[in-house]
Amino acid sequence: MMGLEHGFSGSYDPTDVTFLLKPVRMAFVDVAEKEAQIQSGLRHYSEMLAPENAPNAKYFDAFRAAFEANRGRVGRDVARLAKTLALRDGNETVLVSLARAGTPVGVLLKRTLAALGRKAVHYSVSIIRDRGIDLVAMKAILGRHSATNVVFVDGWTGKGAIAKELARAVFNDFPELVGAPVCVLSDLAGVADIAAGDEDYVIPSAILNGVVSGLVSRTVLNAEVIGPGDFHGCVVLHHLVGMDLSRSYVDGQMEDVLACLEAAEPALWGVEERSRATAVSSAFVDGMLAKTGTKQRNRIKPGIGEATRALLRRMPEWLFVRDPVAGDVRHLMSLAAERGVAVESDPSLAYGACAVITTLGDA
Repeated sequence: MMGLEHGFSGSYDPTDVTFLLKPVRMAFVDVAEKEAQIQSGLRHYSEMLAPENAPNAKYFDAFRAAFEANRGRVGRDVARLAKTLALRDGNETVLVSLARAGTPVGVLLKRTLAALGRKAVHYSVSIIRDRGIDLVAMKAILGRHSATNVVFVDGWTGKGAIAKELARAVFNDFPELVGAPVCVLSDLAGVADIAAGDEDYVIPSAILNGVVSGLVSRTVLNAEVIGPGDFHGCVVLHHLVGMDLSRSYVDGQMEDVLACLEAAEPALWGVEERSRATAVSSAFVDGMLAKTGTKQRNRIKPGIGEATRALLRRMPEWLFVRDPVAGDVRHLMSLAAERGVAVESDPSLAYGACAVITTLGDA
């Protein structure tokens, strides 16, 4: 059984995060083969990894443009979330970010809580749709920290699938964590307990994969490399070390957080706001299913963050955007052109973007 001493910090400063993941070596599967395996039901997506290649110069430019355009907003929202967390009871805050999208946000929250004089620790763990959260990692955390101090952190919500997966895992395996809140920057699905809002804007760290998330791959759960007592796995992306932005991103973003911190008010995200967001999300997905003839809800990827991940590692058939010249979708337009994905503009779109995964055969 792995314990906290087996964690590592990736390319982050060791004081920023402890990844409770098992570094593994495994063969990569190209995106088309991976999609076919997933849709045929032969393998679960968590059993495979597609190669993670170096972003090109144009894509890095899109990241930098998004950062400059939105750094102030992210700074304000992180400050507001931290102010909310600082009001919680307990002698420490145990941030448990969901790898990978939650990790940069968790780093920023840990640093901000420290600036507010609050003791905080930050772990990053794996959660996988239909497989649940990493039980070994969570048991290790609860062996050292009080469940009442745990806060789960993610970057954003899309349809809310991961939040629902987390709720199921907590209910079934960790009843002591039933009260642990989920904290995100943008809650499109209305499923988070703490959020800065539900507007669909480009969170800069969503644009890049491992090179802004500590040089770790998407997490894997493959019996060939992960045993019963192991953490979920990841591949350390050593080949991308020369272009890693993990530390520089959080260092730069913290300047904006600290500039906003004194004036920031705690984030208020109540039942009314969540219900409204949930209604918009559900209606949007239903509309997209009808519009595209797609049969499975998990192939609809609403919002800029989810659309980005779909274009980076799945096989989308369509990319819908509200405004094709908006700065927030610049990177999506670049990816769609590079991959030959059809783009449709719809000014009435509820979100900035939505990707729809290709249906292969009768799947």
